[in-house]
Amino acid sequence: MPAINAPEAPAPIGDRAGDSGRAATLRGMAYMVGSTVWFAIMMAMIRDLSAAIHPFEITFFRFLFGLAFLSPVFIRRGLEPLRSRRPGLQILRSFLNVGMTLTLFLGLSLTPLAKVSALGFSAPLFASLLAFVMLREPLRLRRVAALVFGFSGALVILRPGVVAIDPGAMLVLFSTVLLAMMMISVKVLSRTDSSLTTVLYSAIVVTPVAFVAALFVWRAPTLDELALLAVMGVLGTLGQFFMAQAFKEADVTAVLPINFLSLIWASIIGYLAFAEVPDIWTWAGGIMIFIGATAVALRETRSEQR
Repeated sequence: MPAINAPEAPAPIGDRAGDSGRAATLRGMAYMVGSTVWFAIMMAMIRDLSAAIHPFEITFFRFLFGLAFLSPVFIRRGLEPLRSRRPGLQILRSFLNVGMTLTLFLGLSLTPLAKVSALGFSAPLFASLLAFVMLREPLRLRRVAALVFGFSGALVILRPGVVAIDPGAMLVLFSTVLLAMMMISVKVLSRTDSSLTTVLYSAIVVTPVAFVAALFVWRAPTLDELALLAVMGVLGTLGQFFMAQAFKEADVTAVLPINFLSLIWASIIGYLAFAEVPDIWTWAGGIMIFIGATAVALRETRSEQR
């Protein structure tokens, strides 16, 4: 039985370590709020643009402008950030990113924003299952209960056998499976490669592959559409950066619950821009998925800290 340490005396007011810790937590929470905002706006722009431009072409421009946004890294550091000890896994992850983004954007063109956001919460659930299968991570009773509860939320949203199958929702759900596989690959890559290397590999590999997919549905965008596509690409890159920075600044227990804001933003934007009103099943299922995914993430964090 481990020894029980006596509680430490509370830090005095103005303690630098305590103040800096609280400041870092607040920064992390602020970054997470920003991430949910950027992603919500990006999703709305994709939904709007998909009325005139095929989602495959939108995918290409998303990564093209994202790569342009990252180009100063190469100007400052040359090709050094591309050095990887696992280039094969980096390339595999990049192809998973292609499939994930193509199916997500296609699903976005067919499904209300709030439903897409709610189903997106299920990625950590799939990642936990894949970690059990591929990485032999333990699957204890509490995690199993959280997974069952979370996946039940997906069934509440989809209601198979009660309503007709929603092709857009199924595409979004498939994209979350691919996202979960990406999360597992990042977990392995983080042992040897930097986050910057992973992001750059993804941008470099995905952009030309997405271009090939876009060629089959190509329509030259207007200047106004091109401007929107550029903004969308920058917002997507900012959203990724803000999320990564949030988890870097603060503990997962502080920032992960804030991710639920994405469902609220998606509901507000969906109503104002597209007259979409999420039904009670989307809210109930989204809350269940979020609770299950958060419980799984917190259990994993505590296990890693032991």
